[in-house]
Amino acid sequence: MVQSLVTYSVEYQGRMVIVENVPARVDPETGERFYSPQTVEQLQAIVWSDRQPDRVEQTPVFRFAA
Repeated sequence: MVQSLVTYSVEYQGRMVIVENVPARVDPETGERFYSPQTVEQLQAIVWSDRQPDRVEQTPVFRFAA
């Protein structure tokens, strides 16, 4: 495991939320991320809050066609 700062993204209530500089342990072989319980609590507080973001990004969205 390698301690690193990662970007966490999640869809919440129909909007994409991105949180940068999140501490995580990352498996270098698989890229799987592991967060401490305290980090998860902070992520939830950020995602669930109504506070203004530090900045807003615009991103393209594609529909997957089978």
